[in-house]
Amino acid sequence: MRVPTLSTGAALLAIAATLALGGCESGPEIRRDTNPAANFANYKTFAFYPELATDRAGYESVFTARLKESTRRQMESKGYAYSETNPDLLLNFYANVEDKQEIRSTPTTVGYYGYRGYYGYGMQTQQIQTVNYKEGTLTIDLVDPKNKILVWNATAEGRVSKEARKNPGPAIDAVVTQMMTPLPARSGL
Repeated sequence: MRVPTLSTGAALLAIAATLALGGCESGPEIRRDTNPAANFANYKTFAFYPELATDRAGYESVFTARLKESTRRQMESKGYAYSETNPDLLLNFYANVEDKQEIRSTPTTVGYYGYRGYYGYGMQTQQIQTVNYKEGTLTIDLVDPKNKILVWNATAEGRVSKEARKNPGPAIDAVVTQMMTPLPARSGL
């Protein structure tokens, strides 16, 4: 199994495509967790980690820029203000894509045919099909930098969609929206 690095353009598109809602029957699987010790009444501002985990090559990728734009829009829609000076919350992203393979077996019956039609015995066989695909994971973390605790995170896992590989921007927006919808809004709105 080969795991591409995030510095390659193909891997970035695969990650974005992995999380596309339209390319999968049911969309990505999303898990969220909130730290019970987190007091969201204390959080008003946010920013991004200076070196995000999605940028291992030493520069900001297009994938990271899209994630920042989409998560910023979601945070601001919940009443949090963007502030690079002493923010209450810091966001970080983690992404991974893997080549996967699925083996499908379908029972079939083979009969023997003669000159005047069917005769003989039917034989049960299995039709084997190998399906190669990419599966990716995107995690969004919200960290309280003062207390050094993870206060909230969401992880999306899903298959790569060819459609989303062609146009990753909307796929990223859709999955980030789905991931962040349950995030608690800022208190006092």
